[in-house]
Amino acid sequence: MLVSVSSYIYLHGFASSPYSTKAQYLRDRFWEHQIFLKIPDLNQGDFSHLTLTRQLEQVASEFPDSETPVTLIGSSLGGLTASHLAEKYSQVRCLVLLAPAFGFIDRWLSQLEEAQIRQWQESGYLSIYHYGEQRSLPLHYQFLIDASQYSERQLQRPVPTLILHGRNDEVIPIQSSRDYASQRPWVELVELDSDHALTDVMPKIWQAIQKFCQL
Repeated sequence: MLVSVSSYIYLHGFASSPYSTKAQYLRDRFWEHQIFLKIPDLNQGDFSHLTLTRQLEQVASEFPDSETPVTLIGSSLGGLTASHLAEKYSQVRCLVLLAPAFGFIDRWLSQLEEAQIRQWQESGYLSIYHYGEQRSLPLHYQFLIDASQYSERQLQRPVPTLILHGRNDEVIPIQSSRDYASQRPWVELVELDSDHALTDVMPKIWQAIQKFCQL
């Protein structure tokens, strides 16, 4: 029987799924320690109408009774989602963030041409390659509108936090995590020789999680 003093929930990244390499690797490692790692599907069968608010509400509904502390492990956008959940819910006692998507909206928009942004707004949808589905899917403009209301400046609750970020991250530059950690003494940043995927350093990540979460 799998038991755990704390409830552990893994939040996958943007355009990913519960079957990603990181999600499955960590699920198996937790299982070996007789701990169930819950991995909700944040796509909800409707990636096109994904919003950060929808993710926050979905994950909060996965929390156990209020007496059980929750540890959130989030990758990329899942890491950003986990951070905002920790700000809102005192039940979240611990965070592990893998290349969290701090500042991702500004960076994303800077890489799109004005014509693309205008077309997205006018048509309502932008084609996004979904790695979990292995095909392009339309994403509604409401995703951008909704995400703009969330800022890292809002994240001030001192929740013990471990960030693991690759120095060669081409999607979310490691400087975003450096800046975040430098302003929050409760955050520990571990820099890894890897890229955004982090799949080539999973044993190191697991070792760091074991230590940080005292498994």
